[in-house]
Amino acid sequence: LMLARMLGKHDTIGIDLVAMCVNDILTCGAEPLFFLDYFATGKLRLEEAEAVIGGIAEGCQQAGCALIGGETAEMPGMYGDGAYDLAGFTVGAVERSAVLDGSRVESGHRILALASSGPHSNGYSLIRKVIEVSSADLEHSITGADGAPTTLGDALLAPTRIYVKPVLELLKSGAIDALAHITGGGITENIVRVLPDGLGIAIDTAAWQRPEVFRWLQENGSIEETEMLRTFNCGIGMVLLTAPQAAASVIEQAIELGIDCFDIGAVESAVAGSPVRYLQ
Repeated sequence: LMLARMLGKHDTIGIDLVAMCVNDILTCGAEPLFFLDYFATGKLRLEEAEAVIGGIAEGCQQAGCALIGGETAEMPGMYGDGAYDLAGFTVGAVERSAVLDGSRVESGHRILALASSGPHSNGYSLIRKVIEVSSADLEHSITGADGAPTTLGDALLAPTRIYVKPVLELLKSGAIDALAHITGGGITENIVRVLPDGLGIAIDTAAWQRPEVFRWLQENGSIEETEMLRTFNCGIGMVLLTAPQAAASVIEQAIELGIDCFDIGAVESAVAGSPVRYLQ
């Protein structure tokens, strides 16, 4: 939100709001049904509010859910000049027999990663600090996650990818035994949350190419590799766990659905005190 204000770009922040909700419930196998939003500000600026709500509507369209209402609150004194805050929630549904709880995951399962569009609304306190200490030019030209030229500011504000439609299609095969949404905590902390006790993961960090924006953050912020992997998604927004014999088919189908998919490692027996192992 603070970076969006800094750049005067308010039309995609609503997509991020929706994405953080619908991608989360997707990890249970749930299809989002509807979404509600809350927009709070000191003094309503109609043009900005319309841009924000337009982004929320776009996010709902991408997720295939209805925007059924919301609340707008003006609270002078609570928010500084031009500041606003957003909240939202979604309700989804999944057949009880189809709920994904990770119980079918075993040692040897492959870890398949779906590409992210950028930082995905996580780690922005650190991102703003890197911008501050490096005196970054947000108009600096870099390559975006899609391979097209863009500016640093736009790469940092690239709207969070909404995985609902392609992942619901992938789930129809029955080959996916668990899903992890890579948000706060990065790759290090999110995947292990969906594993049964006693299991860990081995990740090959050379199995995918990180978008340039992450290399920029690491270099300009002098961020250690372990911190990068614990704070940012590093180019991976969603992880699918499948049996080894199903991995190639899932990757092929994901690519056909228009999303890059990589085999980045395997589930293994956990080492005491260290359930995550990085291979380089």
